[in-house]
Amino acid sequence: MINAVIGAILIGLSLGVFGSGGSILTVPVLMYLVNMPADMAIASSLLVVAGISLFGASLHIRKRLISWPHVLLFGVPGMLGTYGGAWAGAYIDPRWQLLVFVVLMLIAAVLMWRNKPVDAPVTDLPKKIQVGRVIADGLLVGAITGFVGVGGGFLIVPALVLLGGLALPLAIGTSLFIIAMKSVVGFAKYYQVLSALDQSFNWPVLAIMILGGVLGSGLGVYIGTRLPKQKLQKGFSVFLVIMGVFVLVRSVL
Repeated sequence: MINAVIGAILIGLSLGVFGSGGSILTVPVLMYLVNMPADMAIASSLLVVAGISLFGASLHIRKRLISWPHVLLFGVPGMLGTYGGAWAGAYIDPRWQLLVFVVLMLIAAVLMWRNKPVDAPVTDLPKKIQVGRVIADGLLVGAITGFVGVGGGFLIVPALVLLGGLALPLAIGTSLFIIAMKSVVGFAKYYQVLSALDQSFNWPVLAIMILGGVLGSGLGVYIGTRLPKQKLQKGFSVFLVIMGVFVLVRSVL
């Protein structure tokens, strides 16, 4: 159980600092440290990530680091795109899905490394929000995340920075709220399906995981909002590369 708490704190740190990394870290923690079956680990990870992300988002709300127009214009279409992407992914070899995911992460890492941070106060929204573009970006990113099955934040944050024109700290807070929205919807569906099969969730373990993740998330938000924008953005690029290699190695092995 101690290993699970440590894992949850690391998940929270990842979400707090970078606004991503929750799903890709939570499933292995639940499978290998808590010994949950794969289907239950995937479903449970959504609740854990939702709880941690919602807490992290609440801290960003207090600091005015969430773009509500992007939550609406990007997040809601993103949920629709995720549904369609998940439907398409059911007919594709998982190895191809993971390969697409890794390639996209590496491309995003390069673009984030090369992109100049927004030269404005981090709480400022773009002077003009391109509504059609943001909606289209949400649909596309949602479809990709649904297709590959993991990594919502890994693609949401770069999309909000590179395509949505947000400063990275603002993109991270917005990403956390969008991830919480998607995770709640996903968990509700899994709960319905698994309950119908008489499978029960380990609620005490999930509560402990969320608590540990909340502690890590609080620390992560504290660290992330105090790092210089350029260093935080380049750090996120390195983080993307590391996670991309991690996914590739796990898929091969």
